[in-house]
Amino acid sequence: MRQFADDRGSVLLLIVGMAALALALIVGVMDASSLYLERKRLFTIADGAALVAAQSFDAALPPIQGRPRLSDASVARATADYLRHLTPAALHSVTIGSSNTPDEKTAVVEMNAVWHPPIVSVFMPQGIQLAVTARARTIY
Repeated sequence: MRQFADDRGSVLLLIVGMAALALALIVGVMDASSLYLERKRLFTIADGAALVAAQSFDAALPPIQGRPRLSDASVARATADYLRHLTPAALHSVTIGSSNTPDEKTAVVEMNAVWHPPIVSVFMPQGIQLAVTARARTIY
């Protein structure tokens, strides 16, 4: 059996490699958690906007079988008003993709935002475009 005369430093390479792997894992988990929370925040904003928009009846339109009707204009106006009343910190890079009503009973709101990772690394990009869609129906 061959014996190596000098094997000093061989454990140090393993420790450095494991530290780099652990650091990459920690950064990856932080970035994934941040992305998940940003998407949930964006969906919460879109859901609130859709709920407000579903209650924005257009009084100029005659009701359908006794139910009030939505219009694209009233849904868009209610969505814009809802976003105007939120704090600027909540609206960081949030834009309205679309807000309309396909059947005059349902408000559909699409919101867009750009997510930026808290720690930019080789594995995570500079930013990811997020888009969520929320729907709310009138019930009367």
